[in-house]
Amino acid sequence: MSGGTGDLRVIDVDTHLSEPGDLWTSRAPVGWVDRVPQTREVDGVEHWFIDGVDMGFAGAASVVKRDGSKEPGVEFRTWGLDVVHAASHDVTARVEMMDHLGIWAQVLYPNVAGFGSQRFAAVVDPQLRILCVQIYNDAVAEIQERSDQRIFPMALIPWWDIDASVVELRRARQLGLRGVAHCNAPHVRGAPDLGERAWDPFWAACCELRMPVNFHIGASDDSMDWYGSSPWPSQGDEQKLAIGSALIYVENARVIANLIYSGVLERFPTLKVVSVESGIGWIPFILEALDHQLVETAPDSMDYLSMKPSEYFRRQIYGCFWFERLAPARLIEDIGVGNVLFETDFPHPTCLYPGSVEHALEVLGELSPGVRRRVLQDNAAELYGIPL
Repeated sequence: MSGGTGDLRVIDVDTHLSEPGDLWTSRAPVGWVDRVPQTREVDGVEHWFIDGVDMGFAGAASVVKRDGSKEPGVEFRTWGLDVVHAASHDVTARVEMMDHLGIWAQVLYPNVAGFGSQRFAAVVDPQLRILCVQIYNDAVAEIQERSDQRIFPMALIPWWDIDASVVELRRARQLGLRGVAHCNAPHVRGAPDLGERAWDPFWAACCELRMPVNFHIGASDDSMDWYGSSPWPSQGDEQKLAIGSALIYVENARVIANLIYSGVLERFPTLKVVSVESGIGWIPFILEALDHQLVETAPDSMDYLSMKPSEYFRRQIYGCFWFERLAPARLIEDIGVGNVLFETDFPHPTCLYPGSVEHALEVLGELSPGVRRRVLQDNAAELYGIPL
């Protein structure tokens, strides 16, 4: 491996792989082939369809071109698989790219389903919804095996049905998957919100199976909008994308605050939660604010919490950094050496590429070798059960 990592096995905890157009159709039971997610041509351009509904352009979701160069801006939105590097969609090429970059293992999140499988929730037929999730989990378990335990996809769950979610969680663990990608706002689709006791059987199963729950930014209908309401209408497309992309990171502060104040982490002290692709620089402020507001605005109504919000975070929650320089260099101790993970978001827009490992080693350069090893390797290896 390149990257000057020595015996350090860097683990990248947030990446994506563009799903092939036949991922679902090639595995669908008889009678379902025409209904599961698939690509079809519309005016000569590939689109994704689910149950006959056009879900839009089947883009490569990659800013890394075939020659290995990275293209900034919004042009990537028109690219198909023929334009991008094979590592964006092919497992063998991805592992070769990982070796070139000096990365030992990667955690993988979906594209087509939405980062919290929210696009499947829009399917009308409940049986088809679950089938979409099951086939995806089957397919990514195969990816994990084909990568020789170097790529670790997070399982999807049918969160609109909590009982079915517990069943699929157990099945995913049996397939060898090491964690779950969860919707951050199921109540938007009529399910109980994550603080309601209806979710307790699911949290209990996650604890029992040692399956960390990962909240990727944009993992719900109300947050998956790169432009959103953040940019002013007069901004151009690139300005809107830049503003929306920057501000979507702190969306996960809402998830952390609600999880802590709801008492979920109090009831399930071994549950592990990851805030994915949201950075870490804002975390100390939010934790300080939550500690402050617990006393200032709710002194008599949260006696069910036995610790301060910041203490729950230290015990159970992880944050991930990639492009940041100030926070990894200065705030690791404040956040918690055991609570920080490294990611690249390869090959999505704003991904840390090509000098990803070099960047991480540089920004962590003034910290001790033990801290660097924990942040770049040990925390993720322990959390996801990744062999080193």
